[in-house]
Amino acid sequence: MKKHKTIVEARRDRIFSLLQESDTVKVDELAVELQVSPLTIRRDLDFFEQKALIERFYGGAMLINKILPRSGTLMSYSLNKHAIAKRAAEFIENGDTIFLNTSSTALLILKYIKGKRVMVITNNGKAIFIEKDPLISIVLSGGELREPKEAMVGEFAINNLSKVTAAKSFIGCSGITAETGITTAVLQEVAINELMLNRCTGPRIILADCSKVGRDHSFVSGSIDKVTYLITDTMADPASIEAINSTGVNVIQVEPLKRVD
Repeated sequence: MKKHKTIVEARRDRIFSLLQESDTVKVDELAVELQVSPLTIRRDLDFFEQKALIERFYGGAMLINKILPRSGTLMSYSLNKHAIAKRAAEFIENGDTIFLNTSSTALLILKYIKGKRVMVITNNGKAIFIEKDPLISIVLSGGELREPKEAMVGEFAINNLSKVTAAKSFIGCSGITAETGITTAVLQEVAINELMLNRCTGPRIILADCSKVGRDHSFVSGSIDKVTYLITDTMADPASIEAINSTGVNVIQVEPLKRVD
């Protein structure tokens, strides 16, 4: 199993490098070069699309992340996300009830909460499987399960979330700008994100690595005045950071972790 995971990660690193070199890739060409089936390549591209790194077109994909350096790899991207999640976990206090949305960065926060009794209300089905402190309680919103993110959406999830509040909300996004606010690539998740912002009684903390800052995506989850803190990394576009900061948002930038435990 571990060997298989290493092979998949190496292949995706190679695809990511090719995307950074030429901005576009073709499924058939990648299949030949990497000696795998076109179906495998399409699954790899699904992985990148879920992370809002690419846009798909018939037979291929185009890079939409222009911020990461061309020498970057998926590992450096992952280390940025871990650093953001680790910093976000510092906001959580013993006894807190918090909202987490379906963001992979938000989910990583669970790895960094230690020795605190915390209730996590989330629509992220993957929260069941992530390694976490036994003091953490997970409450799932329920709802229609949307693959491949295991996001719980729809009227059932909305109805359940509308009956609870949380002291803090941790929301990942596909994009954030001073002008548009918080945006996502998935229409079905907009109402959930809005509830997690509106039914939060304390700080609303947005988690966005450098590829998301200064970008607008398709659907707006909340205006910039809903944001208390933005946690991002030091590679984020300085002009976009300055614009967001000027709206009154407290921007925190973190260095990537050197390793992930």
